[in-house]
Amino acid sequence: MSCFPCCTSEERIKKRSLKKSIKQYHDAKVLTSFTNISFKTDSGKRRFIAEELAKLGKGNVTSKIFTYRELCVATENFQPTNMIGEGGFGRVYKGTIKNTNQIVAVKALDRNGFQGNREFLVEVLILSLLHHPNLVNLVGYCAEGDQRVLVYEYMANGCLEEHLLDLAPGRKPLDWKTRMKIAEGAAKGLEYLHEEANPPVIYRDFKASNILLDENYNPKLSDFGLAKLGPTGEKEHVSTRVMGTYGYCAPEYASTGQLSTKSDVYSFGVVFLEIITGRRVIDNSRPSEEQNLVLWAQPLLRDRKKFTQMADPLLEDKYPIKGLYQALAIAAMCLQEEADTRPLISDVVTALEFLANKKEEDGGQYTKETFASQGGNDNGNDEANVVHDDDDDDDDDDNEEDEDSDDDDEDADSDNDNDDKGHSDNDNDDKGHRR
Repeated sequence: MSCFPCCTSEERIKKRSLKKSIKQYHDAKVLTSFTNISFKTDSGKRRFIAEELAKLGKGNVTSKIFTYRELCVATENFQPTNMIGEGGFGRVYKGTIKNTNQIVAVKALDRNGFQGNREFLVEVLILSLLHHPNLVNLVGYCAEGDQRVLVYEYMANGCLEEHLLDLAPGRKPLDWKTRMKIAEGAAKGLEYLHEEANPPVIYRDFKASNILLDENYNPKLSDFGLAKLGPTGEKEHVSTRVMGTYGYCAPEYASTGQLSTKSDVYSFGVVFLEIITGRRVIDNSRPSEEQNLVLWAQPLLRDRKKFTQMADPLLEDKYPIKGLYQALAIAAMCLQEEADTRPLISDVVTALEFLANKKEEDGGQYTKETFASQGGNDNGNDEANVVHDDDDDDDDDDNEEDEDSDDDDEDADSDNDNDDKGHSDNDNDDKGHRR
């Protein structure tokens, strides 16, 4: 049973088997063998990359091997004016490959950074062996001497963070439809890693700065240096050193080091909340009670009357009220404290497909702004809930039993409790889908 029955189409997409092999690879060991990567000596590091890629890739690593000189030419000797980003791995430069005139993004390893040879190798293997429209394409790499450089396809619109959390002056904010489209695509990237890769791959670093956008705002996941192979057989998690970005890590992973695909689902919930609210997961510039996004949102998510207070002000009330309620419900499910009660990412994708492609019954989008302009109450009260949630069975019961405004408030509170119970029931049903 889906965690989001209201968002599931009549012909439910058949869930792909977790045991389904990736068609491109005849030997699953190609992907599994790099879990034991280790470096014994400094001298071994220099020759290790090329040898291991040849051995572990078993001929499937088709990414081009660049010389360092070629990449110096492509980036004009890594000119600072060509730098388009910087992260824990190192700096990213825009460049042009001379022979093909292909525009690329060149990421050079910072030798003093957080990621090293092992992360470099993992990323090359992951992106060479796994291919999906919502995963960034690895053009090639350089492992010449001490140099560790990755070459990606160039993404014209940068990362989601730049459009959502670091909006430059004069840049137009993302509208609601584009935000839902980005969330849907990013979730599909995770779905591919969790349910088509064999064994499953846990991304472990899902955040806005790792979601890249092409010229049409189609999202692609990048930065796979922290990716980890997920549990196989009857195992439900793998134990590993806690890594990732503070605020995005699932509570059970942060406290015990137990990692599962549901850890990625939690991180998705955090980013989806950022997409809806326009707030950073950790923002020390805000009042103390608002600095942690998840803690700030938790009490608001329990009261549907306050849902509109959570919408990004930059949306200027131009969003479908019903769509906002459903989006926040998805985020709340992903942010459940217990991993077992979170939905599978495939259920999240199904719900987001519904939201991203949904059209209002009356034509166009019935937004908070248009509702207010027609004389309605835009404060998220019971009247607004009844108007915009007319297909909610519990709200229909409220309409039949309305006697006075006090009764309306009591009924609304009761409905919220029933809604929560419904989600809990769906969570229990969803346990049947877990391996």
